[in-house]
Amino acid sequence: MPASPVRLIMLVIGWVSLALGILGILFPLLPTTPFILLAASCFSKSSPRIHSWLLRQPLLGPMIQNWEREGSISQNAKVTATVSMIGLFGCSLLSFPLSALLTIFLVCMGTGVLMFIWTRPVPSSHLNQLSNRATNTGKNLVRPG
Repeated sequence: MPASPVRLIMLVIGWVSLALGILGILFPLLPTTPFILLAASCFSKSSPRIHSWLLRQPLLGPMIQNWEREGSISQNAKVTATVSMIGLFGCSLLSFPLSALLTIFLVCMGTGVLMFIWTRPVPSSHLNQLSNRATNTGKNLVRPG
């Protein structure tokens, strides 16, 4: 039975997005997370086998699972994205002579992306770990007298 055209299109978009996301790990100018999440979404609709494989990947799986379950981004990913973006935008703006209009556009784009990232919730599993640490820390500070 031949695959439907929509399924084939979703597979192609999924593979292209996955490739761009992996390139984004190596080249910070490409955004990794949106491409990986797009790939996961496309594969979930076109190939459950590839989607499951993607979820099992140690580097990408937790990020996809957090997003699919809660629409959340880990604190570590937020900090990494922020530092990378500010560093790259800063280097770009200082290294290349850009028009004022292009500079304003890039700053607005970067600000918009960072606002989106920082307004996403942190995964509840991370919040549970933080609250457990706080509880355990408090226990360590109180010593019977």
